[in-house]
Amino acid sequence: MEDEYYSYIKKFFRRWASVYDILDIFSSGLRDKVVDFTDAGNGSRVLDVATGTGKQAFAFARKGYDVVGIDLSTDMLNVAMKKARYGNVRFKVADATDIPFKNDYFDVSCISFALHDMPLTIRETVLKETIRVTKPGGIITIVDYALPKNRISRFLIYHSVKSYESRYYPEFIKSDIELLLRKSGIEIKDELPVLLGAGRILKGVKKG
Repeated sequence: MEDEYYSYIKKFFRRWASVYDILDIFSSGLRDKVVDFTDAGNGSRVLDVATGTGKQAFAFARKGYDVVGIDLSTDMLNVAMKKARYGNVRFKVADATDIPFKNDYFDVSCISFALHDMPLTIRETVLKETIRVTKPGGIITIVDYALPKNRISRFLIYHSVKSYESRYYPEFIKSDIELLLRKSGIEIKDELPVLLGAGRILKGVKKG
């Protein structure tokens, strides 16, 4: 199961890496909104999990935070590193199920539009690792897909996103992500719907 996931996801993002930023243009304003909503303290050390082409990492870096972006896909990170022009952000090839940093290292950890690309077992491990490297009381921000309440909008958005997203999206969108976060040890403090209800930002803190 896990071997299949790694093989599939690397091929998936190899295919999308060169055009990912073009497709992501619709959510470009969202990156700054995530930073503002996170509202991290000055001088915070930030981890951007599954950073992809680095857009969320750059948004944190522009506000002066010390940022590390990690990703499994070398193809996506190559795009990120070509765009890097901030001295306070660096990128590292790393598996988010085994984050190469010590316990309680980061003040803030962010997972932006990544959990939906993982099967449940991987998702659980990634959250566990993200929590491990975040300081007690530190902020954990989760950004991902959601569905609006209106039935027609739900139908249209679900099938639209399903047409281009990874095979793991349908299970993710039907799951209870809030329950998973609480079980993992994240206390949810605030929520902000975005993208006309097609996405949301969840801000939590590490218990303990």
